[in-house]
Amino acid sequence: MKRGIVLILRGALLSLGVLPAVVQAQQPITIRLGHVGFPGPASIFAIMADEYAKRVNSSLKGKVEVKVFHSSQLGTDEQMMRGIKVGAPEMFVPSTIMSTAEQKFGVFEMPYIIVSRAHMKKVTENKQIHKQLFDGLPAKGIRILGVWENGFRHITNNARPIVKPEDLKGIKLRVPGGVWRVKMFKAYGANPSPMPFAEVYSALQSGVMDGQENPFPQIASAKFHEVQKFLSLSGHVYTPAYLVVSEDFWKKLPKDIQSTLSKIGWEMGDFARSEGERLDKELMGKLAPPMKANEVDKESFIKASSAIYEEFGREVPGGADLVKLIQSLR
Repeated sequence: MKRGIVLILRGALLSLGVLPAVVQAQQPITIRLGHVGFPGPASIFAIMADEYAKRVNSSLKGKVEVKVFHSSQLGTDEQMMRGIKVGAPEMFVPSTIMSTAEQKFGVFEMPYIIVSRAHMKKVTENKQIHKQLFDGLPAKGIRILGVWENGFRHITNNARPIVKPEDLKGIKLRVPGGVWRVKMFKAYGANPSPMPFAEVYSALQSGVMDGQENPFPQIASAKFHEVQKFLSLSGHVYTPAYLVVSEDFWKKLPKDIQSTLSKIGWEMGDFARSEGERLDKELMGKLAPPMKANEVDKESFIKASSAIYEEFGREVPGGADLVKLIQSLR
């Protein structure tokens, strides 16, 4: 008798479409989190993404499973930026490429605009920065859930030590996607060319590129020190990294899951900057030697950068005011 009642109830639920929804709700939501960094203890991207997945999977156990895909497994930065707008992947960790989604993010390409991680923390937490940079992104199909770290960038190459901008003249330099890094290094006299991160090692090894510029963790995890002779400690740009989610995917998530994903993402900013600082200290001794390190004349680079600031202020609506706001937070 009881079995008959259960079968009748099951049939009624199936006819109403309720049972499949119940079954589906019991399955954890899979979130693919992609990045272009290589795996390993020296990779800031791997450290950040893996830690985020660990925290989310622990907090939302049974509801959400974040799966990390490193080494451009889900595509280049450009491909993931296009894909994120339609939910494939659901999340990724961009850096410089953000300026292709919103040109105001090019402000972080301005040489020496960020002077320290403490300065970056103030910028990240400023309400006006959020309003100008972050609040308009959902309308473009993406949403930022945290500002993490890529780090202070330095120049490596096989031609000569770089002390002043003129030392870059004629050097074939790989840069990430985005217009302002290209403009900057052209102003310094180099021949910059955007190239996917995964292709840089072979380009340096074969001589297709003479050099590149990246933070220590990216240089070390990609093993660029194996195929580069000189490390010039320029620190010319501090690049943030961002935790980005597809807005289309985001809108389908329950509010409690949204809240947890966002809370953990923003909380991890301090962790990311702390890890970046730790890696900078640890990796210097592993990169030079084998590379030969040298200090640069930063004042000469700052002087050579004035035209880039002026162009950014002219071309990007509100760009000049944004520069002043960030500088005021030093």
